[in-house]
Amino acid sequence: MSLIVQKYGGSSVANPDLIKNVARRVIEGYEEGNQMVVVVSAMGDTTDHLIELMGNITDDPDPREVDMLLTTGEQVSIALLTMAIHSLGYPAISLTGSQMKIKTNEKHNQAMITDVDTTRLRKELAENKIVIVAGFQGINDNQDFTTLGRGGSDTTTVAVAAAMNANRCEIYSDVDGVYTADPRVVSDASKLDSISYEEMLELANLGANVLHPRAVELANNYNLELYIASSFNKTVGTIVRGDEKMEGKKNVVGAASDLGEIKITVERVPDEPGIAGKMFKALADAGVNVDMIIQNLQRDELNDITFTINQEQEKLAVKVLNKIKEKLKFDNYTIDQDVAKISIVGAGMQSTPGIAARMFTSFGENDINIEMITTSEIKISCLIKKEEADKALNVLHKEFQLDQINN
Repeated sequence: MSLIVQKYGGSSVANPDLIKNVARRVIEGYEEGNQMVVVVSAMGDTTDHLIELMGNITDDPDPREVDMLLTTGEQVSIALLTMAIHSLGYPAISLTGSQMKIKTNEKHNQAMITDVDTTRLRKELAENKIVIVAGFQGINDNQDFTTLGRGGSDTTTVAVAAAMNANRCEIYSDVDGVYTADPRVVSDASKLDSISYEEMLELANLGANVLHPRAVELANNYNLELYIASSFNKTVGTIVRGDEKMEGKKNVVGAASDLGEIKITVERVPDEPGIAGKMFKALADAGVNVDMIIQNLQRDELNDITFTINQEQEKLAVKVLNKIKEKLKFDNYTIDQDVAKISIVGAGMQSTPGIAARMFTSFGENDINIEMITTSEIKISCLIKKEEADKALNVLHKEFQLDQINN
């Protein structure tokens, strides 16, 4: 008997008919003799609706109460899915994060899982029940509800599968697998048969909204193979796993665009040792995650420092810069929201010269201007104008022949 842990995203359970569809899919696995644990997100846009309701009440909600509100979304979907399974004549039980004892740290809204107590889960499975688990949520040492942040259900799924030493971990949503680029933007994007943890992590961090980065990191830590597929059909999906091949790694496996970045330029910063460190420490202490950084040497021992952040952290960054402006003695700062980060990813590029040159040349030949560049061993990212993002993605897809990736 195998243990299968599945996850169904919000789009997969957005209405009663889709919930019934998921119930039938889960029962198929159960009928094949498997133990089934199913992690479920809130229905459709439920979380967004709850956030909107909260915004109508206050602009500064208490983080604990935010989690108290948001955890209700998954409670609805797990109960309805369990009822759907019951209606088809099969045993099932729903468990919230607190009932499952998914333990987290104290940080509300962005909690990290510290432990999964499998006692209750094993008991219910021993009674031959299908167990439906609320994703995205846990409980801290104060017995308060916590949430794991956007995409947290992916993390819940991998954590439960790892804790249970599951035979298979499957992530289902409204996409057929991991593609070489967003198929809504690149018409000839190819679905990957498989991808390494490292490549998937980079793509997830760069805007490919197929799998949450924390879930990929966790799967990598436990060497847990993931299967990514659609809940709307039976099309074969993508396997995410460790790359065991010493040779033959593809130079580029995917391209991604992130339209959620903004560029901030801090102007005329004194060219003194430690100034940049003080600036970025203040931002880090406030929880602002800085991505790309460039320092431009100017005259009169003054520099401009440019960096990018996620647009959701703009207000927080502005607050920090206003606070440290007088202390660091810089003139001013400007914010550019009309930017996009375009990236290519591939484990083979670290041993293949010329990948960056091909990327930059293809942009130049298509009149796409690069504003900033950052690299890692398996990633190259460029900041460009937002209006050029779709064009750039298609240019890179053609340059690296990603439509033939599985050949």
